[in-house]
Amino acid sequence: MATPAGAGRTNASKSLRADRYETVLAGAAVVLLVAILVALAKGAAHWGSVPLVVWGHLATVVIALALTPVMLLRPRGDAAHRMLGKVWVVAMFLTAAESFFVRHGTPPRFSFIHILSAYVVLAAPLIWWTARTHRIAAHRRQVRGMVTGALLIAGFFTLPPFRLLGQWLTA
Repeated sequence: MATPAGAGRTNASKSLRADRYETVLAGAAVVLLVAILVALAKGAAHWGSVPLVVWGHLATVVIALALTPVMLLRPRGDAAHRMLGKVWVVAMFLTAAESFFVRHGTPPRFSFIHILSAYVVLAAPLIWWTARTHRIAAHRRQVRGMVTGALLIAGFFTLPPFRLLGQWLTA
């Protein structure tokens, strides 16, 4: 039995829409972005003492956070999604790579968050590759995992009062 023209597209487009989990991820990204922007505004008096590598790290993570809800909630698979996705992947990769130069303590040491950075450095190219090769289910799983762990969980761990952004946010 033949199917009507376009019938398969409806099911495919529904599967590409944001589900409840992706909607929650998008909302959490907005909350984290707002918290970081508020912390930055409140800490403006201390900006001069912040190392350049930290500013680079903050800039790339703000780009990734700002793009996350856009990428999760807007229609997928079009040219804009592909272009913004490349920007997002590069921002995530750079955020992770820069984090290896952001260390604390005497002597400076890595923290458990750097494990997530290593994951992102390896997984970001895979996210691009799964999209490029049209492995949509794998791509979606990888993006959700990276947003959950490497962006949101790691991001919220920057807000305790003993961390720079947390100090500024609670000041």
